[in-house]
Amino acid sequence: MYFLGIDLGSSSVKVALVAHTSGKSIAVVQEPEKEMSMFSRKKGWAEQSPEDWWNHVCNGIKKIKKKCQIPENEILGIGIAYQMHGLVLIDEQGNTLRKSIIWCDSRAVDIGNKAYHEIGEQVCDTHLLNSPGNFTASKLRWIKENEPTTYSKIAKFMLPGDYIAYRFTDKVNTTISGLSEGIFWDFKEDNISKTLLDYYEIPSHFIPETVATYTHQGNLSKSGAKESGLKEGTPILYRAGDQPNNALSLNVLHPGEIAATGGTSGVVYAVTDNLSVKESSRVNNFAHVNYQKGTVKNIGKLLCINGAGIQYRWLLNNLGVTSYQEMNKLASQVAIGADGVCLIPFGNGAERMLNNQDIGSRIVNLDFNRHTKAHICRAALEGIAFSFVYGIEILVSDGIKARAIRAGNDNLFRSGIFASTIASLIGQDIEIYDTTGAIGAARACILSEKGYETFSAYVKNDYVMTHKPEKERQHFEIAYQNWKKELEFILNQ
Repeated sequence: MYFLGIDLGSSSVKVALVAHTSGKSIAVVQEPEKEMSMFSRKKGWAEQSPEDWWNHVCNGIKKIKKKCQIPENEILGIGIAYQMHGLVLIDEQGNTLRKSIIWCDSRAVDIGNKAYHEIGEQVCDTHLLNSPGNFTASKLRWIKENEPTTYSKIAKFMLPGDYIAYRFTDKVNTTISGLSEGIFWDFKEDNISKTLLDYYEIPSHFIPETVATYTHQGNLSKSGAKESGLKEGTPILYRAGDQPNNALSLNVLHPGEIAATGGTSGVVYAVTDNLSVKESSRVNNFAHVNYQKGTVKNIGKLLCINGAGIQYRWLLNNLGVTSYQEMNKLASQVAIGADGVCLIPFGNGAERMLNNQDIGSRIVNLDFNRHTKAHICRAALEGIAFSFVYGIEILVSDGIKARAIRAGNDNLFRSGIFASTIASLIGQDIEIYDTTGAIGAARACILSEKGYETFSAYVKNDYVMTHKPEKERQHFEIAYQNWKKELEFILNQ
C-alpha cells in the first residue's frame, strides 16, 4: 500500500509515491518534462491556468502508476504541496473565472504597501505578523479595483493547493496555514482577520471552510477519480504551501529548527513560537504546518534570497564550463576569500531582505593579470553563501535561536564549499537529507494516523551527512566581512 504526494510548483508538478508502512520513496516523476507555461501580459505580471495545473497533476499520476505498475486501489491517501500566495477564483458553478495570479506577480505591491500604512504598521505587525504586501489578499483587492465584472461573479477564492484538492473532491476548503500565507489570518485574535477583510472590503463568504493541515480533508469524487485515474473515495490527508512543506519534509517542526533551500532562489525557513516581529518588512511570518488554533502557535519565519542558484546557473551558461561539478572543482583550487574577488549575487530582481532594493549582481576587485574563472567560481559560491549568512543574521535579530539546520541533498548544498562556508560562519552543523517536497507531502499522509514520531522516523532514514564548522573560521570571517563591506557600500549609494 502507498501514499501519493503532489508538489505543484510554478515550473512543473512533481508526483511521488511512498510506501505506507515504511515511508520509503518508491518513485518521483515530473510533469510536464519542460517548464509549464506562464503568461505575462504586462511587466511584473505572472499568471498560470489552474486547469493546466490539474491536467499536469492527472498526467503525473497516470505516469507514476504506469512506471510503478500500481493499481489505484493500493493508494491509501494523497498529500498536496503547492506554490504559495497564488489567487484562484471560482464562480457558483465551480468554474474558474480567470487565470491564477501567482506568487511572483507584483501587480498588487502598491496596494499592499498602502494597506500597511493605512491599517497601521503596528496593527499589521502584531496581528498579521506581516505587511499585506504582494500577497493573496492584496491580489484579490486588485481584482476588485481593476476587474469589477470578474469580482462580481466570485463565489470563493482559493490558493493553488486548495484548487487541486477541490478538483479531486468537489469540496472547497482551505487551511489556517494557507490563510496565513495569503495574509488573511489574525494571529493575535487567532482567527480570520476582520480588520483586513473590512479594509479591503472582501466579503467573509468568499473564504472557504477551514480544515486542519493534516486530517481527512475530503474524498475523491466520481469526477475527480475518473480524471486523475485514482479510486473514488480516496482521501486527501494533507495540504500545505511549498515552503512550510519543505520544512516538514526536512523534519523541521519545533522552535529553533531551520530548513534551508538553495535552488534558483534561496530560502531560510525558521520555526518559532514567538509572535513578536521586528523584521516584518524583510521576513515573512506564516502559520507552520503544526500550528493549531488555541494550542500550538508555531510560526514559520521565511526569508527569501532571489539571487541564489540562478547566479551559479548563469555562470554555468556563460563561463565556458560544462557542469556544476567542474565549477565546484575549479572553486576548490582557490583559497577561502577567492584572493579578494567578491561577487554580489542579487541579480534576480528586488530583494525583500534588502528592503526591496534591486541592486543587481556585481563582481568586484577582479584583477585581469591574476584572477581566473576558478576565482570567479569560488567567489560565486562564497557570495551566495554569504547572502544566506546575512539572511540568518536578520532572522537572529528577529528572535530566532538556531539549534538545528537541515537542507536537502540537492542544488547548492551539494557543494562542500557552499555548505561549509555557511556552517563555519554561523557556528552550526548543517544536516543534509535526501528528500523532496513531493516525498514529504506523501509521507505527511501518515500524520493524521500516527503523528510526528512516525513521520520523523521516515525522514531520519534519509540522512546523508553533516557539514560541520571548520575549526579555523578566521579566514571565513575576514572574507565575509569584506563581502559585507562591499554590499553595504552598494546599499548606501
